[in-house]
Amino acid sequence: MSASKARHTESSDPHWIEWISGISSCALVGAMIGWIAWQAITANDEPPQLSTTITQVRKSGSTFRVEFDIVNSAPVTAAGVTVMGEIIDATAAVETAEVTFDYVPAQSKSRGALLFSTDPAGRDLRVRPSGYTEP
Repeated sequence: MSASKARHTESSDPHWIEWISGISSCALVGAMIGWIAWQAITANDEPPQLSTTITQVRKSGSTFRVEFDIVNSAPVTAAGVTVMGEIIDATAAVETAEVTFDYVPAQSKSRGALLFSTDPAGRDLRVRPSGYTEP
């Protein structure tokens, strides 16, 4: 058979792989639209719920590094989160420090550290979120 007599023929019916790909794509897009719609319907106006936990205090050169975790247990992201730390001796604050997180995502944990020049050992050390903005 010569090359001029060989003809290429195409089937008019789609291949089974095309059917599987099309059905899978439709199901994936449908699931994504459904998930986004569910999130939009069930979203509430709950404010961020921020809490801190001190994880470690250690001397770092001439400063004392107070490491902490900040947890946002709400389904809403907080932006511009300010965390304030105080070393209190008796009833007066000896030293304060603060750090600002760009954001703390919804239902997540972030880590940070405050730097003090005063040794917090033997004193009351308080670390707490002091403010945020809505993104």
